[in-house]
Amino acid sequence: MRRENAGLRSERMTTIRTTCNRCGDVELTTEDVGLELTAEGGTGRYRFTCPFCSSVQRRPANTRVVSILLATGVEYEIVPTAGAITENEIRDFASALGSDDWFTELVASES
Repeated sequence: MRRENAGLRSERMTTIRTTCNRCGDVELTTEDVGLELTAEGGTGRYRFTCPFCSSVQRRPANTRVVSILLATGVEYEIVPTAGAITENEIRDFASALGSDDWFTELVASES
């Protein structure tokens, strides 16, 4: 009897409902969603690719959302958190904005 119940449980598919910025409401499976957890605690972000427009989306995930997604079997990873912006970074950024080709340099650095 346990085997039959386990087989039925694995055949059921969990549906996760969320919203795409472009397409509106979408339904996903646990394989379509990834969870990015912060190292400090039980919060983070979940990410998915919209099944309609293929846009990668990220949404905040509070402790309740994290618990639900983990309970449904969504895969997760621990992501490092960035520290505070330093004065040197602000100075470098302001200096870069002063040049005529700052946007070209920005795009090139993301490639």
